[in-house]
Amino acid sequence: MSEEKPKSGWLNILVDYGPLLVFLGVYKFYQPPETSTFGEIAAVIYGTIAFMVAAVVALAFSKWKFGHISPMLMLSTALIVGFGALTIWLRDERFIQIKPTAIYILFGVLLIGGWMRGKALLQILLEAAFEGLDREGWLKLSRNWGIFFLLLAGLNEILRAQLDFESWLWAKFWVFMPLSFLFTFTQIPMLMKHGLAVEEKDDVVKDEPPTA
Repeated sequence: MSEEKPKSGWLNILVDYGPLLVFLGVYKFYQPPETSTFGEIAAVIYGTIAFMVAAVVALAFSKWKFGHISPMLMLSTALIVGFGALTIWLRDERFIQIKPTAIYILFGVLLIGGWMRGKALLQILLEAAFEGLDREGWLKLSRNWGIFFLLLAGLNEILRAQLDFESWLWAKFWVFMPLSFLFTFTQIPMLMKHGLAVEEKDDVVKDEPPTA
């Protein structure tokens, strides 16, 4: 009897979106002292510091709980720390807003570039969650997620230009996360046509690529 695959469940979602929730909480409720050296942008700075710490903690938790760290999570954490450091150094919240665009464009270009070369890069990250999926299915999934990531990059830039900083933060939670789940559900019929077992459907939603 083969060993049953461990179920990640909502822990994967917590790893992906937990740091963002930490940022939202600190930004919304923390009241910096009047003597803070960061001035009017203090709430953003302290939120950014918490965001960076939470991202590193999520990385360590993923290694401890799941036994591995996905390349997407490593790259996302590196960008969070990098753009966060720029936000703190230059005291400009725009770097936090640009970070998702950079991640989406990078993932989108990598996935579509791999698809054009006949390589399903998403298979490297999510193979355990899509057992039975054939090569054509992996290629289509990589292509579709690549296009979706590029669309998210465009949407992020539109919202960044139209909304104030706090409204943009909440849009990350109430717009981008539901869109990601909805898009994941739309892929299930295609995946099943290409060999995904019916009993694996629930894991498709649980192990979606991170979009935070």
